[in-house]
Amino acid sequence: MEDRAAISLLKQGDLRGLEILVKRYQVQAIHAGQLILRDRGLAEEVVQSAFLRLPEIIHIFDDTRPFKPWFMRIVINDALKATRRDNRLVELPEEADEDASRMANWLRDGADPPEIQIITAETRQAVRKALQLLTPEQRSVIVMRYFLEMSGDDMASKMDRPLSTIKWWLHSAKQRLREILQ
Repeated sequence: MEDRAAISLLKQGDLRGLEILVKRYQVQAIHAGQLILRDRGLAEEVVQSAFLRLPEIIHIFDDTRPFKPWFMRIVINDALKATRRDNRLVELPEEADEDASRMANWLRDGADPPEIQIITAETRQAVRKALQLLTPEQRSVIVMRYFLEMSGDDMASKMDRPLSTIKWWLHSAKQRLREILQ
């Protein structure tokens, strides 16, 4: 069932629509939240909360627009609020745990030769560590631009910020990543 049908059900008060949207977008939303929050448990809480609010706020959704960017904006905004509210840093463990292993498997392309896979895994690990050193706003624009593949205009409208601010956050985030990775 496509998004429009699920949204229509949800607007009519039928929670089967919510179930469809959860199945379709839960994993992507948790990944986006985790990249911003650096805490899978907290990301799951933020996404669950966003889904639970959905029946109450779905009436403001514009049916002529795609659902995914609208919902991901909610998740990203909630993740940013959580970082401000908790004002805490969560360090990723040095040893490989189950989540990190799953994420590495998800990111890895098994068609590459082993030596390329090792270099790629090391590079991705370095980038993940570097992302931890960015501000929540910088992480959010990196996630939106490179994970959600949003344009600058889309990011500006979703974050309710001027395009110049989004461009500055993205520029400073990329510059900081370059400095860290060199």
